[in-house]
Amino acid sequence: MIVVEKNKGDYIAYEVRKSKITFDDDLTINLEKRQEDWPVHIDVCYDSDGVLVLGAAAGREYVAEIDIPAREYVTEPVEDAQEGEESTKTTPKPLNMNDVTLTLWAI
Repeated sequence: MIVVEKNKGDYIAYEVRKSKITFDDDLTINLEKRQEDWPVHIDVCYDSDGVLVLGAAAGREYVAEIDIPAREYVTEPVEDAQEGEESTKTTPKPLNMNDVTLTLWAI
């Protein structure tokens, strides 16, 4: 995971396990489930009560931003057993967490 510190200060505690990121032992996001065929941007903010929320519209203060790259696919040849012809099978690759960018804002 690429980590960018947006400004100077203290940052929210976070933990990464496989494709999940947990902020402050409170909010967990499964990034693999959020991945789409296009790049995905997620805002993590505090609301007016100091509760972690997703989306800048619901939040008042930025905590973090997560940028997930577009899903990639692999195409493999598959032999068609009925006709003996080759065709292809396209399957999504698992999310590579090294390609995800986490931007942290001072809190």
